[in-house]
Amino acid sequence: MTSHSTYDAIVIGGGLAGLAMSRRLHQAGLDHITLERRAAFSDEGFAINLPGNAIAALHALGLKEQVNALGAPTRRREYRDHRGRVLFEVDEDAFWGPVYRPRCVRRSDLMAALREGLPERSLRMSCAVDAIVEERLGATVVSTDGASFDARLLIGADGVNSRTRALVFPDAGTRSAVLSRASWRFIAPDPGIGCWTVWAGPSALFLLIPLGNGEVYGWASDTSGKAQGDGSGVPDVFGAFPAEVARTVDFLRQHPGNVHHSPLAEVRLPRWGKERVVLIGDAAHATAPVWAQGGALAFEDANALAGILAHDGDWTGAAAQFEAERRQRVDHVQAMTDKMSKAARLPAAIRNLLLPFVGPKNYRATYGPLRA
Repeated sequence: MTSHSTYDAIVIGGGLAGLAMSRRLHQAGLDHITLERRAAFSDEGFAINLPGNAIAALHALGLKEQVNALGAPTRRREYRDHRGRVLFEVDEDAFWGPVYRPRCVRRSDLMAALREGLPERSLRMSCAVDAIVEERLGATVVSTDGASFDARLLIGADGVNSRTRALVFPDAGTRSAVLSRASWRFIAPDPGIGCWTVWAGPSALFLLIPLGNGEVYGWASDTSGKAQGDGSGVPDVFGAFPAEVARTVDFLRQHPGNVHHSPLAEVRLPRWGKERVVLIGDAAHATAPVWAQGGALAFEDANALAGILAHDGDWTGAAAQFEAERRQRVDHVQAMTDKMSKAARLPAAIRNLLLPFVGPKNYRATYGPLRA
């Protein structure tokens, strides 16, 4: 049995980018539907680090009070070598200010906040995309169960492995990140860290961020090629790291369900849309999480595109206008991601000599334009 529905806009993907887009379309009074292939929301990412520009974008989404009640604030950063020596520190409170103070929050809590106030009919679960037909005045999406959806604009917000991108830009794809081919994310008991802390070893990185309630959110990467099996377990490359890392690794090996492993891929595209199709978030411009800009750029994308659609009744040039507005900012993040990724892969002795001088400079050079 098939069905056919018509909307102003169709959003493909019900993750952070898709829900942010859906929220902004709803606020603008535009009739839309968000199609999500999963039957239920998962918590694979566990948590998310939100720098100041992500906080600003969430405020623009109408979520200031909700976000301020989630997770834990991040007031300071410490960059350390794998023996625990501090290479440099950053006062995030001084940089971003109290209004846009960075936070680390559970992904499921943020997803719930983004869904708050959305009509149930605006989200359709278990709806995987089979085909996309582009036309001069709109686009049609056909799902794998035979349902058909028409809209004036199709918005692909379906992540780094975007089905929308594969169908609309079949020659585009992902590339392995400069930083590493794989990473591990997790939540664990706080081993006694006082702030956002990263330890950089000869061939591995280990990051812990306070999440509140006695927990930390963590991210680890291995560039040694020593990870065994399917990569589901934390690799044996952290043996020389400090006690805080050792305690966390021990916990994760006893609780493998607390670890999410994934390839680390990036997306670089010459364009993000056509007349009636536009990509946002990781579907358009995924980067390695060096500067924690995946969610931040996605929220900014949703705000920017919704603003264009709310003020332009035609929408013929909406995709081009969106790209013109967003390209410089995204290019900046990708360039600074590549710069820091290459620095992280330098021989440890050279990197540790350079970071006390170039680290604070790179932090300001990266986040300064994003703060503005």
